[in-house]
Amino acid sequence: MGRFYARQRCCIVGAMDNSAASALDAIPALVATFRRALIATSDGQFQEPSPELALQAAAATPHLTAHTGMTFQRLGGARNEPRACHFDVLELFAFIRPARPIAPSVSAMARALKLPVPGSLPEQAGTLREIARMLLDEAARIEGRPMAARVAAAMGLSRWAWAPLLLERMDPQGRARATPRMDVWRELPEWEDTPPAGQPGSMPVSPEEARAHLAVIVGEGAEVRRTQSDYAALASEAFRPRAHESEPVVVLAEAGTGLGKTAGYLAPATLWAERNDGTVWISTYTKNLQRQIAQELQRVYPDRAERAEKVTIRKGRENYVCLLNFEEASGRLPVLIERETVALGLVARWLTATKDGDLVGGDFPAWVWPHPGFATSLTDRQGECIYAACPHYRRCFLERIVRKTRGSRVVVANHALTMVEAARHSAAAEFDPEEHSARPLRYVFDEGHHIFDAADSFFAIHITGWEGAELRRWLRGPEGRSSRRGRGLIERLTPVLQDAPGELDRAQDIVQRALALPGDGWLTRVGNEAPRGAMERFLLEVRTQVRARSGDVASPYGLECEVIPSMPGLLAAAIQFREALQALAAPLNELALTLRRMLREETGEAFSQNRLRAEAVLRGIERRSKQQLPAWIMALDCVGEPVPGGFVDWLSLERFEGQDSNIGFYRHAIDPTVPFAAEVLEQAHGAFITSATLRDRPPESDESTEGWRAAEIRTGAGHLVVPAVRAAFASPFDYKRQTRVIVVRDINRDADLIAGAYRDLFIAAGGGALGLFTSVRSLKSTYRAIAPTLSAHGIPLYGQHVDGLDTGSLVDLFREDEDSCLLGTDALRDGVDVPGRALRLVVFERVPWPRPDILHKARRAVFGRTYDDQLTRLRLAQGFGRLIRRASDRGVFVLLDARTPTRLLSGLPSGVEVVRLGLAEAIVAVKEFLQTPGLADPARHQ
Repeated sequence: MGRFYARQRCCIVGAMDNSAASALDAIPALVATFRRALIATSDGQFQEPSPELALQAAAATPHLTAHTGMTFQRLGGARNEPRACHFDVLELFAFIRPARPIAPSVSAMARALKLPVPGSLPEQAGTLREIARMLLDEAARIEGRPMAARVAAAMGLSRWAWAPLLLERMDPQGRARATPRMDVWRELPEWEDTPPAGQPGSMPVSPEEARAHLAVIVGEGAEVRRTQSDYAALASEAFRPRAHESEPVVVLAEAGTGLGKTAGYLAPATLWAERNDGTVWISTYTKNLQRQIAQELQRVYPDRAERAEKVTIRKGRENYVCLLNFEEASGRLPVLIERETVALGLVARWLTATKDGDLVGGDFPAWVWPHPGFATSLTDRQGECIYAACPHYRRCFLERIVRKTRGSRVVVANHALTMVEAARHSAAAEFDPEEHSARPLRYVFDEGHHIFDAADSFFAIHITGWEGAELRRWLRGPEGRSSRRGRGLIERLTPVLQDAPGELDRAQDIVQRALALPGDGWLTRVGNEAPRGAMERFLLEVRTQVRARSGDVASPYGLECEVIPSMPGLLAAAIQFREALQALAAPLNELALTLRRMLREETGEAFSQNRLRAEAVLRGIERRSKQQLPAWIMALDCVGEPVPGGFVDWLSLERFEGQDSNIGFYRHAIDPTVPFAAEVLEQAHGAFITSATLRDRPPESDESTEGWRAAEIRTGAGHLVVPAVRAAFASPFDYKRQTRVIVVRDINRDADLIAGAYRDLFIAAGGGALGLFTSVRSLKSTYRAIAPTLSAHGIPLYGQHVDGLDTGSLVDLFREDEDSCLLGTDALRDGVDVPGRALRLVVFERVPWPRPDILHKARRAVFGRTYDDQLTRLRLAQGFGRLIRRASDRGVFVLLDARTPTRLLSGLPSGVEVVRLGLAEAIVAVKEFLQTPGLADPARHQ
């Protein structure tokens, strides 16, 4: 082994001075599965060293890899341990083909390059080398080559392995080497304002027109199923003109999986938008469904230019790249470590090709990030945007998207952003009639069963250390040794108030009063009982009361307690903190009035240059002085008193991996759909709310009453004056033929037994399995226990919270290899769409009961004791729904909980048969059903 590597090192050193082709041939390729490695040379020789020797070799010699960090982790090393500068072919792919994200695997790259998909490790090593060769050849022909070469040269400053080979192809004259930089923002187009669209018309869409338009969308020669056509006809009801103010036309439609509901509601929605020169907002809960809707819209608007004009995918501010943050990060190139420089260079390449600048969930490959916080540093998650004062304002992706939204026919957003926009338009009514008139009037809420959860987050009051520190940062700017770019209130306002020194003094007073809020290091100070300022003292008292009333202070999970009875220290600290907030809010409101007067009255040329800056600062001030601070003051005023009706208060000490991460006071509405109905639904003219799991299906009940009551609770429709139109459409799938549901009856909650059951079931299925857990700790324990055995059977295993990849990349890997397995928690129960054999087995660790925390218990007291059952049936139905996505799919759903009540399984689709088997019988049943389609019947194993 030592002679093998000595020879390779000599070859690499010698070849780097020659052509790119010979240099590439000299580099060994390293591929790995769990605790198994293969190293191959270009002449076909290969070694299979132990994981330890492979890691030693990788630390000493550059190799061709596909995601170096994950390769190291598979071999038992750390993702970020010191290593040689490896030739990561995934990085090369992202550089040559920016904004074309793929799963981080050799197979995914092979498919993208139209190469045969490799199977064995030797095949993967050979394919990896061929991919690298093809991408290097492509480098000489890429669009924007001069700038790409300068970016590569900048990446080379941190010893990026590919830089010399790329520059040989892209910059043979050596000009880029003399000017390495990443200032790609200079070449981005600027946006332009468009005139206001005005209020849309009110012409309806008839059921017949909806059916006809659906047929057009589906395509000539394709068959439109009767149920899908009926569904589209029903959706048209939501686009009728409303008869009275605050009385929207709302339709609740449950549509079983496979119906084709996306095309069904797009038919009347897009027809109404075109006919009335209006916009329909389509709201979802998961990014995965957003992507599906975007794909379906390609059939509605097949012309790419027309689609780009009429369709907008809209996300929250924190998703979009901030060009000013990127510029400042690129200015630190000489001191960045290699992996950060590589990520920054790949962002630079992506900026030249991205459709919308969505850095978090869009067309940027998330597996690039060197650590979780790096992406955050390039977006605006701290409320630090300076709007018109930014030198990149006219090129800002988010500003372009916001303006595009106003003229779009279809806007696809998530539930949280939809609520944000509705509230923003309502707040604009008193001072910006044009903005208020642009508010959405027609909505489609897909994944409607999640409206309750989204509203619960949006309409809550959280007085936490994180929130307080963010408010202080916005008012005072960066403090101490912080390297974050940001401007405080003084920096934002000085150009605006240069002729009003008295108002600048007021701003200085505000900044001084902001010292009452938590500063950098607040969590450590509070933990050491050395708080600074009124809010830190309040948080210390919160922490003290929570710990005093906790049953297990050493628990790795978060702690909470009721506010009442309040300890004397908490009462005193709450009063002091409330008074500090009142003292902060008063001058902020005065400053807002001054800015509003100036915007209304000032017409001079000097002020006109700063008008946009003043508007931006005013928006930020009023969001805090009219919304955040009054809500905090109102909540603090009730500390020690009975909670106002309809709300629940509690104190919490949050923890992450056993360490305190946040402290705070929380107030939630018991029924958050009350404000949702008032702020969103009643302000709209029509809303179509749909999901595959809107209703509850309790056993032996009248679904027409009990089931729809649960739907109205989850969506807020029950709070409207005019009752919603309701209808349910069955799935076209034959669940009795396509699925099996097994409850394992002889497994207790012993961690070793649970892990063994997962292992044996996954092997019986031959992979293609999704394991769902109720706790991260149990997931990690199971992963460690079963990964070696699965690897020995040729079954790759991926895990949330284990592999260091974002959820989207993990699902992409899982989808890419139909014999792989994936372990996950709640995020995977709803957000996975993997049709075909790649998902043929779903295994739940245990019944996913809701956590009986203070908030849940308060809701159970109001909604009834069956509330737990409703939520659990919904979760099981959502997990089961991952299994069958097409008529040709087959799959098995397994619960490893012998105590599963039969009443919880009534929420599964009609026709599903449930059997209770021992583990050994279940393994046989799974194997037979998946390997001999149409023959196996698990009931015969009982």
